[in-house]
Amino acid sequence: MDTPPAPAAWTSPPSPAAADAVLLGFVRALRASGVEASAERGYAFLRAVAVLRPGVRADVHAAGRATLCGGPDDLERYERVFAAYFGTAEGPAGRPAPRTAPPPRPRLRVRDVRAGGRSPGERDPLGPPTATLASSTEVLRQRDVAALDDAERAQLHRLLAAFALRGETRRSARRRPARRGDVDPRRTVRELLRRGGEPARLRRHARVDRPRRVVLLVDVSGSMAPYADALLRFAHAAVRGGRTEVFTIGTRLTRVTRELSHRDPDLAMAAVAAAVPDWRGGTRLGELLREFLNRWGQRGMARGAVVVLLSDGWERDDPRLLGAQMRRLHALAHRVVWANPRKGRPGYAPTAAGMAAALPSVDEFVAGHSLAALERLAAVVRGARTGAVAGVER
Repeated sequence: MDTPPAPAAWTSPPSPAAADAVLLGFVRALRASGVEASAERGYAFLRAVAVLRPGVRADVHAAGRATLCGGPDDLERYERVFAAYFGTAEGPAGRPAPRTAPPPRPRLRVRDVRAGGRSPGERDPLGPPTATLASSTEVLRQRDVAALDDAERAQLHRLLAAFALRGETRRSARRRPARRGDVDPRRTVRELLRRGGEPARLRRHARVDRPRRVVLLVDVSGSMAPYADALLRFAHAAVRGGRTEVFTIGTRLTRVTRELSHRDPDLAMAAVAAAVPDWRGGTRLGELLREFLNRWGQRGMARGAVVVLLSDGWERDDPRLLGAQMRRLHALAHRVVWANPRKGRPGYAPTAAGMAAALPSVDEFVAGHSLAALERLAAVVRGARTGAVAGVER
C-alpha cells in the first residue's frame, strides 16, 4: 500500500521556541491536575523530548511519563491530561488514525526522522508534530470562556476534568512515626520494656501535614451565565480531590457538594441543574453570605478554610451588608480568595458596588475568565501569593 502524503505541517516544523512553549503549557496543565511537576522535572522533560523525536506523539508521551510523574499515583492524571491536551489517537473529526507501529521505547540517541525521507521499511510516525497537536490547546488556555464555540467548550471540559484543587497544607495535631522529629516517649518506653530494660533506639514522631478545607461559592446569577458551567466543572474536579465544599449563590444558597460527587462530569452537571432552583436569576450576595455564615461557616466549615468566591460582584441589595458579612468571613477563614471573570478584561476596574464593598476583606483577587486563569486560581488556593488586590499589584 502506498504511503499517504505527509501533512503540510510536517514540511515546515515549528521553531524550537514555539515547540518548547507548547510543551511547557502541557507541564502547567499537568501541574494544575495535581501532579508535582516541578521546574526541574519540566526542564528534564524538555531535554528528554529533544533527545527523542519532538514531533512524534509516542516519544513525547514516553518522555513525559519518565520525567514528570513522581510515582504510580501520578500516572492516571498524566494519561488524562495528555489525552486532553494533545488529543487522542483519532483524527480531528473522530476518524480513526492510520495503523501505526506500537509506541517505541525511549532510546538515548538522536534519530533523524524527516518527512518524505523515510526508509522503505520504516513505519509512519505516530501522529503530526507536537506543536500541531497542541497549539490549539495552548491558544484555548488564554481564551475567554464566554467566547468559545461548542467544539472549544468540549475541549475545555476535557481539560477541566483533569484539574485538582487542594488547599494549602497545615500542621495538624496528629503525629505519626518518623525517622526525624521529637522523641516519642510512649513508643520509646514500650521498646525498652520489650527489650527488658536494655538500651534501644529512640523512637520519634512528627506532625502530619494536612490540606486545609476549601469552600467554593459559585455565582449562578444571570450576569455569570457565560461562565457558570465552566466554573461548576472546575468545582466538580475540586470535589473529587477531597475536603472541598461547594455552594451556588444567586437568589438562594444551595449546597451542591453531593451532586458534584459523581465521577462523570456530565452526570454531575445534570444533578446540579436539577438541584439549583435559581439559575440565571438575580444576585443577593450579602444576604446569602450571611445565610452561609450563620448556617455553615460559624459552625466550623469556614473556620481555618480557604474560601473562594467565584462571582462578578454584582449586588442587588445594599452593598454595606455584603461588606459586613465579608468582614465576618475574613475573621473566620484562613484566606479569602475572590475570582472575578470580568477582571480578565482589558481596562477592568472594580467599580461595581458589591465588588468595591467586598475587596477590603479579600486576601487575593484574581481573574476567572479562562483556563489559564483557573490554573492560577488553583495555585493560589494551594498557597501561592499573587499580591494583587483590586487589580493593583502590591
